[in-house]
Amino acid sequence: MGGRYGGEHGDTYTESQVILTAVKIIAPFTLTYGMFMTLHGADTPGGSFQGGAIIGVTVLMLAFAFGIEPTRQWLKNSVIVSMVGGGVAIFIGVGLATIALGGSFLEYRLFFTVLGIPDGTKWGMEAIEVGGIALIVAGVVITLFFATAAGFTPARYRSTPEVETADDEVLSDD
Repeated sequence: MGGRYGGEHGDTYTESQVILTAVKIIAPFTLTYGMFMTLHGADTPGGSFQGGAIIGVTVLMLAFAFGIEPTRQWLKNSVIVSMVGGGVAIFIGVGLATIALGGSFLEYRLFFTVLGIPDGTKWGMEAIEVGGIALIVAGVVITLFFATAAGFTPARYRSTPEVETADDEVLSDD
C-alpha cells in the first residue's frame, strides 16, 4: 500500500505496522486524557487549553498513522470550523449574558446574584473553559496542521532536482 513518495493516498504516506498498532493503542488513552483535562480544567492543574491541545494532537497522531488525506476526508472542514465557531460563540455568549444581566463582560458572579444559580461563578467558568477554550484550541491545532500539510505535496519530491552551473544554466538529472 503506497510507497515512499505517494501511492494510494496521493501524499507521502508510508504504512508502518508498528506506527499503526501504536496509534491504535495510544489514541484512545490520549483522547480520554485530553477530555479529562478539559472537563477538570477549572478545578485541577492543567486545564482546557492543555486538554484541547491534547485532543487536537490526537487527531494529528491519527493523521501520521493513517495518512493526512484520509484523515482530512474523515474529519471534514465543516466539523473543524464548527468546533472553532462553536467555541467562540459559547465564549461570546457567556460574556454577553453577563452584560445582559447588568454586569461587565464575563462577570460570572451575576449568574448567582441575579439568576440565583448556585455556584454561578463556577458554572460560568466551566462554560468558558469546557465549551469555549477547549473547542477553540483543538480546532486551531487541527486547522494549523492541515494548513501546513496542504503545502506538503508529493510533486515536490517527484520533480527533477535542478543543478545550477557556473554559467547560471539550469541542468536536470534527465
